[in-house]
Amino acid sequence: MGSHSLVAKAYDSLGASANSTPVGITVSSGPTVVASPLQLGVQSGKSGTYEVKLSKQPASNVTVTSARASGNSGLSVTGGASLTFTPQNWNTAQKVTVTAAASGTGSAVFESTAPGHAKSSVTVTQLAATKAYDARFLELYGKITNPANGYFSPEGIPYHSVETLIVEAPDHGHETTSEAYSYLLWLQAMYGKVTGDWAKFNGAWELMEKYMIPTHADQPTNSFYNASKPATYAPELDTPGEYPAKLDTGVSVGPDPIAAELKSAYGTDDVYGMHWLQDVDNVYGYGNSPGKCEAGPSDTGPSYINTFQRGAQESVWETVPQPTCDAFKYGGKNGYLDLFTGDASYAKQWKFTNAPDADARAVQAAYWADIWAKEQGKGSAVSATVGKAAKMGDYLRYSMFDKYFKKIGNCVGPSTCPAGTGKDASMYLMSWYYAWGGATDTSAGWSWRIGSSHAHGGYQNPLAAYALSNYAPLKPKSATGAADWAKSLDRQLEFYRWLQSDEGAIAGGATNSWAGRYATPPAGKSTFYGMYYDEKPVYHDPPSNQWFGFQAWSVERVAELYQQTGNAKAKAVLDKWVDWALSKTTFNPDGTYRIPSTLQWSGQPDTWNASSPGANSGLHVTVADYTNDVGVAASFAKTLTYYADRSGDTEAAAAAKKLLDGMWANHQDDLGIAVPENRADYNRFDDPVSIPSGWTGTMPNGDAINSSSTFDSIRSFYEDDPAWSKIESYLAGGAVPSFTYHRFWAQADIALAMGSYAELLE
Repeated sequence: MGSHSLVAKAYDSLGASANSTPVGITVSSGPTVVASPLQLGVQSGKSGTYEVKLSKQPASNVTVTSARASGNSGLSVTGGASLTFTPQNWNTAQKVTVTAAASGTGSAVFESTAPGHAKSSVTVTQLAATKAYDARFLELYGKITNPANGYFSPEGIPYHSVETLIVEAPDHGHETTSEAYSYLLWLQAMYGKVTGDWAKFNGAWELMEKYMIPTHADQPTNSFYNASKPATYAPELDTPGEYPAKLDTGVSVGPDPIAAELKSAYGTDDVYGMHWLQDVDNVYGYGNSPGKCEAGPSDTGPSYINTFQRGAQESVWETVPQPTCDAFKYGGKNGYLDLFTGDASYAKQWKFTNAPDADARAVQAAYWADIWAKEQGKGSAVSATVGKAAKMGDYLRYSMFDKYFKKIGNCVGPSTCPAGTGKDASMYLMSWYYAWGGATDTSAGWSWRIGSSHAHGGYQNPLAAYALSNYAPLKPKSATGAADWAKSLDRQLEFYRWLQSDEGAIAGGATNSWAGRYATPPAGKSTFYGMYYDEKPVYHDPPSNQWFGFQAWSVERVAELYQQTGNAKAKAVLDKWVDWALSKTTFNPDGTYRIPSTLQWSGQPDTWNASSPGANSGLHVTVADYTNDVGVAASFAKTLTYYADRSGDTEAAAAAKKLLDGMWANHQDDLGIAVPENRADYNRFDDPVSIPSGWTGTMPNGDAINSSSTFDSIRSFYEDDPAWSKIESYLAGGAVPSFTYHRFWAQADIALAMGSYAELLE
């Protein structure tokens, strides 16, 4: 029942195959009128169209009548009000034209009905005559949210991508991330701005709360947490083959200074933050759906999973997927635990990892939702959700702390680096993660919490820090939450300035724990408040700061802060960054473009002096190659849009428009906006996965895990994927495969860029 998408797979005589673009179908208990898109924007004085057809072949002619059922009377059907479908043309779409009056705004619902058929409803929004980019926003929003296009699961969860065969941070397209949930929130906030409908924004938060924030049943033993000893130390090691890492109870760890005030503020021991990764269709078969622990392959609905856990050199191709609740049902005799940590014995346990940039983006979306709703006089419609975002931001402070709550600055030696005594363990930056876990046995409970010692420039969000410290509706309830975020805002802006290369790009980051084990850094390593410069913090395969997307994502948040507040420190970073980025951007006569893709770094920043920042003349970036990637281009366009609005920079404004117009004119398809990608890295499907000698186990589907395992061998479901033949051919020496991906975050970012341009520059 409902709308679905199908993919056809065609083979030639040699066995090569290719996939079709997904095609939407509607399954119903009876015949229906099918309309597309379900969302439409029409500028005042202009017309737009949606299409209708029938879901099944009729025995005789059927007349479909379309008319406004409710809402804005300035919108009316001016063409296709009555359409005839025959047994021959029932599946050929015909157009319904809706025209907007010369003035006015607001939405209306149009219903297309036919005798003996279920009706279809389309929401049409009248926009100001000048708002062509809002019309684009609604058109793309309609494609993204059309159930037949395959962006969402039956529960309404956004997949990482429409396509299933994709390997990047998630190792399957129908996984999802906290990142995708946060983009859904932002997308629905913009929808509220354009249409005045805030139910979808609130619904997106409720969806996230239901499926991506662990319930009490998922984290049942937090009441046993000892804030004076948050966790037991284990070193991070250089390669996956060196794992498991032995736990060391002899290394001192600092106290957790925020646990008590969080419990006091919210009346619970549980953590209110998103886990980062979810197997939405339970493809792996762990069945770790909310409230369940290893329910197995037959479980339906989303399943919490994790992948990365073995040091900076562990690429996605070398990971062993594991459940977040390990009851020893799968894996080896100790489940998966003894692949990662070495201990005398193991208990069944749960554990979650938070990606701070996603939770911060959720706060960012809530900030804009509150601003836009209040502009419409509808602030009360989102106030409850905004309060939840403030709570999420309160817990997000765990990402500010050193992994083991050790003192920030000149922290060398697991035993010689002193434990923190409170807030001196906070870097006031957003690190790569925070994590928490505990025993599943509530009668013999224990639990732990850790921060992360590594801060990446790409993860910072000064707009969220500003909202959580200066914007009353988002100030956290805890005793010190707002003050911590106020300090974080200043520290983040200093961090950008410290990491800004001579050319203008933002370099990698800093760590309080060299090599992840408080090792001695190379001599002469520059520092930021005593933390050591790290060109590629957190992961090395590929280097974490080579992707231009981190530049666009992160600096866009600086631009939003600047646009909202005029912050002079933000402007100084932006002035230099925008000049560099535009100097590396090419616009072609046909509207296509090239933006940076892979960055290479040399040198290091000057050691930070807050009263007299260095010029960083020894820190350099070069652009190794360029791309027409649409998601990154959209984020870049947003950066330019917010910057241009406040600064008046006409070159930046013009470049934003060229990027948006170029992708709109050249890269549209039935599902959204996308470009082909050659994936030479897919030769790594047969990469070996490091498993200790003698360790054996099984995945839920029976795939063996042992010292001969490869990425593919423990993911044999990929061999049934419609696109697998491309990989098979490539691994056999064929051509590099090309894919056209529709990532949820990218499509949302494009839509958001259109809406932002409409709001600020159109």
